[in-house]
Amino acid sequence: MKEHLANPVLVKEIKLRFRSLKSFTGILFYLVAMSIFVFGFIFLATSLTGNGFFRPAESFMLFTMMTYIQLGLILFITPGLTAGTISSEREKQTLNILLTTAQTSFQIIFGKLTSSIAFLLLMIVAGLPIYSMVFLYGGVSPGQIAVIFLFYFLTLLTIGSLGVMYSTLIRKTIVSMITTYGTMIVLVAVTGFFMIISMQISQYGSTGTAVFSPMTYFWASINPGVVMLTLLQPAFAEEVVNMTSVNLPLWAGYLVFYFLLTAGALLLAVKKLRVNMAKYK
Repeated sequence: MKEHLANPVLVKEIKLRFRSLKSFTGILFYLVAMSIFVFGFIFLATSLTGNGFFRPAESFMLFTMMTYIQLGLILFITPGLTAGTISSEREKQTLNILLTTAQTSFQIIFGKLTSSIAFLLLMIVAGLPIYSMVFLYGGVSPGQIAVIFLFYFLTLLTIGSLGVMYSTLIRKTIVSMITTYGTMIVLVAVTGFFMIISMQISQYGSTGTAVFSPMTYFWASINPGVVMLTLLQPAFAEEVVNMTSVNLPLWAGYLVFYFLLTAGALLLAVKKLRVNMAKYK
């Protein structure tokens, strides 16, 4: 593990990314925007109540909104950071040189992926002080924040792995980026659509009792928005288990599916990296 973290590709990519002023400018604007949102929400909530109090229920609502904003940020930015990692090297005609070094295919893929998601990890960690504001008013436990951030990490790791895989398989960066965004839309929107359809089909076939098929559980367990809701609202998670008759929390299905998806994407990227290079020589 130590040699993977110290490989030259990773070191070079991290230096190039974090020596750039625009990277830290982006984080600064993100933190400023989140701070304005948080303090604006608190100000409006205390003004509307008229008593100057910010209740725990309002604090939890603020935490929920911040959580979904952060999730949207991960889903939107990660494909743009990872979908051009290999294809851009190919377009600049520097991939041939990179492949002649002593670095293995795994070290190249690992270095490109890690350096790409490191920026998002830094952005998420930088937002922790803003998230900690909710502790002042109650309604949220430290355990919930820890679970949410682990969920963030798994999600961005999976989307980043898919982006690197498409960047390896597809020669053009723009096509790779479109494909990665398309896959992200499938995981978020299409799975939600199929979940609703499967619920409606099950309801249509039931006789007065709402009993849903396991397919509803499958579509719900791979949808980031639905799984996030079950992490925020344990009561909703219990309701989903009762409706689908599957005695397994959605986060467990999400963990297994996304872990396998990440492993498969990285394995395919490593396997096809030098094959693609031989094809386009």
